[in-house]
Amino acid sequence: MSIATHIKNEFGLPTGVVQGYVGDLTDEQLLLRPHADANHIAWQLGHLIVSEHELNNMVCPDSMPPLPEGFAEKHTKETAASDDPAAFCTKEEYLAAMEAQRAGTIALLDKLSDDELNKPSPEKIQQLGPTVGAVIAAQSAHWMMHAGQWVIVRRQIGKPALF
Repeated sequence: MSIATHIKNEFGLPTGVVQGYVGDLTDEQLLLRPHADANHIAWQLGHLIVSEHELNNMVCPDSMPPLPEGFAEKHTKETAASDDPAAFCTKEEYLAAMEAQRAGTIALLDKLSDDELNKPSPEKIQQLGPTVGAVIAAQSAHWMMHAGQWVIVRRQIGKPALF
């Protein structure tokens, strides 16, 4: 199995988990926080989408589809404390942006050889992974880490366990 195929397979679990965990939530419920000092789901979704876009562009410049206009600006460290619904996207907008970026990630992986995926990652992001492939693969874990927080919100509002 190629490295690219392995990484693509790894994205299957977080994609399904994210769709399951947010699928039955309302736009208002996306603004719930698992803890007063934690970021709400809407901000986390935006952060994850922006991260996937930016990290892939860091290891392979200009490889990703554009984000919706103003999307990255809505999901900065400075906006994390906001609970204003107008400052964030709808669930449908998040899922569409996630789908577009994930399609970009898969398309990128379809173009990269094992040799290209084994090239060193930029020094600035070496802590995320020493190679291009490791940085792309690490994003799967990043999505799962955040999705784990959403279980708490789901339980707080009486949603059933899904997995």
